[in-house]
Amino acid sequence: MLVRIYQPARTAMQSGTARMRGWVLEFPPSDAREIDPLMGWTSSADTQSQVRLRFDSRKQAEDYAREHGLDFVVQEPQRRAQNVRPRGYGENFATDRRAPWTH
Repeated sequence: MLVRIYQPARTAMQSGTARMRGWVLEFPPSDAREIDPLMGWTSSADTQSQVRLRFDSRKQAEDYAREHGLDFVVQEPQRRAQNVRPRGYGENFATDRRAPWTH
């Protein structure tokens, strides 16, 4: 079984970097999802695909996979550009802007 080890990305509602340092080990789905004829929900009998194990470091996740005989693939996270300068709201109205701020 080939598991995936990755560092989760921020959601669209996050702007900070808190809780971005953890790593996740995720099992792939082994069965296809089916549509329930009565309710119309999608479901699967595979409970392993619901398991997500969280680790503090990549090494811990890799060690866990090796101890349990799991083949794994590590997806490296895309790094954020470091040239982003934190700004305050008041700088939108500064007089030394290149172009005037408008709606």
